[in-house]
Amino acid sequence: MQFDFEAGEILLIDKPIGWTSFDVVNHLRVLIRRHLNIPKLKVGHAGTLDPLATGLLIVCTGKMTKQIQQFQDQDKTYTGTFRLGMSTPSFDLETEADATFPTAHFSHEMLHDNCKPFFGTITQLPPVFSAIKIDGKRAFNYARKNQEVVITPRTVKVSKFELTHINIPDVDFVIDCSKGTYIRSLAHDFGKLLNNGATLTSLRRTKIGDFNVEQAYSLEHLREVLAVATAPQKEILEPNSGAHQGNEQS
Repeated sequence: MQFDFEAGEILLIDKPIGWTSFDVVNHLRVLIRRHLNIPKLKVGHAGTLDPLATGLLIVCTGKMTKQIQQFQDQDKTYTGTFRLGMSTPSFDLETEADATFPTAHFSHEMLHDNCKPFFGTITQLPPVFSAIKIDGKRAFNYARKNQEVVITPRTVKVSKFELTHINIPDVDFVIDCSKGTYIRSLAHDFGKLLNNGATLTSLRRTKIGDFNVEQAYSLEHLREVLAVATAPQKEILEPNSGAHQGNEQS
C-alpha cells in the first residue's frame, strides 16, 4: 500500500484508551515525517474523543484536512457502559464519585422506559470537564482548578438509544447521535431522570458516517504498514545506507 500524505490521505485510527485525540495526531505527524522526511505536513482529526474513550478517529493529512469539517458534521455511533448509583463531577471515571445512591429497586423495564425521553431532538448541558473553549481556555482547565464555569446548553439529536445488556449497577448501551453530543452528559442525565446517579465507565466510537471502526488501523499496525509502504521511497530519498536517521520520539 502506498500513501501520498502531502496530496492528502484519510486515515481511520482505532484510538487506544489513555490517548488524547491530539496525542494521536502528533504521533502520526512524527511517524510520517520520520518515514518520508517531510519537513512540514498538515495533520488534523475530525472529532475529539475523550482520553478514556476508544474507537474510531478520522485523521486527515495534507489537502484532505479541508474535508475535516465535513466529517465532523456526520452522525456518530457509540457503544459503552454506564454505572448506576453513582455520580462524578466529570460524568465519567476521570474524577472520584461525589454521590452514591441505592440501585436494588431498579427493574429492567424501568431502565428501558427511561431511554424514551432521550430520543429525538434534546437539550443537554456539556460537562464542565470538557474541551469546550471559554474565554480562550478549555473548560476542563477551569474545572480542574475548582473554578466556576458557565456552560451553555446545546441542542443535539439522538436517533437511537438502546440498552443492550443490564447487569445492575452496570448498563451497556448503543447510541446513534448527531455531532456535538456528549455521551457523558447523556449518562448523567439518565441517572438524574431516575432520581439517582449514572456515570460513564466506558465508551467506544464505532462509526462516523459511513466509516466503521472495523476498517481502522491500530497505531501498532499503522506503524508496521508505514514502515513497509515507505521503504522503497526511503531507498530513493536516502541512497546511502549509512544516511543519518532522525531520533525524534512521539
